[in-house]
Amino acid sequence: MSSRSSKRVRRKPSTPYSGPASTMEEKLLQQAIANSRVETSRPQGVDVPMGPTFFPTVEEFTLNPLVYIDKIRPIAEKYGVCKIVPPPGWNPPLCVDMKSGKQFETKNQKLHRLQEGVTFGDGDEYTPGEYMKMASETATRYQDLNYDSIGKGPMTPEKLEQDYWNMVDLQSKKYSVEYGNDIDTGKFWSGFPLSERGRAHNGSTRRAKQKQAEPVFGTDDFYKETWWNLNNISSCPGSVLRHVKCKITGINIPWLYFGCLFSTFCWHNEDNYLYSINYHHAGAPKQWYGVPGTRKDADGLERIFKNNLSMKMKEVPDLLHHITTMFSPRLLQQANIPVYKLLQYPGEFVVTFPRAFHGGFSMGPNIGEAVNFATSDWISHGSDASERYRSYARSAVFSHDRLTFTLARYLEEHSLPSCIMLEKELERVISEELRLRTRLLEQGVRDVSSQISLPKNRLDQLDESSADYDDKRLCFSCKHVCFFSAVACECSQSKVSCLRHSHYMCRCQTHMRYMMMWSTVAEMTETLEKVQKHISQLTKEKDGIVAKEIDVVASSTSVESPSKAFQTGPLPEPVESRMIYGESAPGAEQDKGKHKNFRLDFSVDHIENGARLLKPRIRISLSATTSSKTDSENSTP
Repeated sequence: MSSRSSKRVRRKPSTPYSGPASTMEEKLLQQAIANSRVETSRPQGVDVPMGPTFFPTVEEFTLNPLVYIDKIRPIAEKYGVCKIVPPPGWNPPLCVDMKSGKQFETKNQKLHRLQEGVTFGDGDEYTPGEYMKMASETATRYQDLNYDSIGKGPMTPEKLEQDYWNMVDLQSKKYSVEYGNDIDTGKFWSGFPLSERGRAHNGSTRRAKQKQAEPVFGTDDFYKETWWNLNNISSCPGSVLRHVKCKITGINIPWLYFGCLFSTFCWHNEDNYLYSINYHHAGAPKQWYGVPGTRKDADGLERIFKNNLSMKMKEVPDLLHHITTMFSPRLLQQANIPVYKLLQYPGEFVVTFPRAFHGGFSMGPNIGEAVNFATSDWISHGSDASERYRSYARSAVFSHDRLTFTLARYLEEHSLPSCIMLEKELERVISEELRLRTRLLEQGVRDVSSQISLPKNRLDQLDESSADYDDKRLCFSCKHVCFFSAVACECSQSKVSCLRHSHYMCRCQTHMRYMMMWSTVAEMTETLEKVQKHISQLTKEKDGIVAKEIDVVASSTSVESPSKAFQTGPLPEPVESRMIYGESAPGAEQDKGKHKNFRLDFSVDHIENGARLLKPRIRISLSATTSSKTDSENSTP
């Protein structure tokens, strides 16, 4: 793996863990206690409605997962999260070397302080076997002390959910866990086997394999090559991220997660408002909560966050992006913000949608994996994320402007609606760029583009060198990549500014500032015109198809029942009516029935027997150094 894979990771919190509670932390603790008092009289149980679960057929599952996700999106995105249960016969091997001596780091989470937003401390380091043994013993001990020894009855997911919120909301007891989160699958292990057809960044390419037909569902080769394999999905046909060739852990290189009883992935949405897909390899279930990704609902959650952590927000304005804070879904419900939950079992996927906040916890020892992806409908969400990050002066994991212009080079991959969305985004960024250029030049900023040699922006892909170059031209103020142009001043050899913030960079007179342009007006307008021309062509083709369909209908439909020509099957029930009348989410009752006889089992044998374990593969380097520390700000588990 290149150095990029170790450097280009999700951003770390700016506030390090400071050990024992400081005066500020004590104040935060008091605020958290005050916030929780409104919850002390709440009824038993956490009354959150279930989100949707979908059950694709073998035929649907052997096709492109992005096609299937796009098919269910009109329903699923209204909940923010959904679960996808593979068809019978899905049984991939667990490729984590459970007997490896290689250690990974953990984070120490204090459940009774999760409402405070305090950055997690470092836990111990474990091998996979050591961690699962520790997690099994801890969960078993909790069961003995809190259920078996006092005759409380069997420990169920519902009771564990209540226990969890009692500790988080009400601080009913002090409880700490160690969470093995954000483990780089490029340096350690992926739970999936690696592709031999060039589909995974960390896989291999065998020409003989590439010439063969697609493997059959359920075979060993199928698990290597299916686009549902999280190592492959970012390169899937139709994926926006297939043009991101540099390795970015958590974005196109999956994270691996070792969880234990009550280990928590706190409230967050994904970097750049991307989609995420999460797979449960083995072990106890995970409890998920999700909020729809509409601007109204996402802003509502952020408002709750700020109201309940106002003191901490003064110290760390971008605290929400650190992913160290958990609060009850009941706070969201009290503010009329919709929230839904899912219970994810081994062998199941959970998908989160753009801008949708989500969080949750594990109900015992388990192993999961997660990565991001993006379909072309993501473009507008990426634009919103870019603007939001600029307001927080937060660096994005890649340049949205670069990726947008790269997508314009591959119009054949996009549908008409996607191209229209792309056109709108290009119009927005080009209009602002040209307007600000004109204004600054009129104010006396010098254009030196013809006097210096600047490398052309590469637009066919986002590779390692492109990403490295973008890192060197971040605006000093908003941390936005100055992709089209930048302003600098003679007083500094390193500071650059985007066109929005050049008047803040120094106190020098305007004539000392100069503008560097990587993209000319002609190049930008040519890109836009190319997209517009393609949209025109697609529109004509669509109109032609519709006209032919109308002719066919007119010639084959009787006068007595003109509507029968359109009746190709039963229409689905309108989603809005299902939600308005409070009925169950699609698939929720079926999923509940499937797991009605489920019993928690924390033994290591049960976890390993529940997954097909592979022997250590030669590709795993046990002598490699351990991954550098990352904080829990990063990815969904």
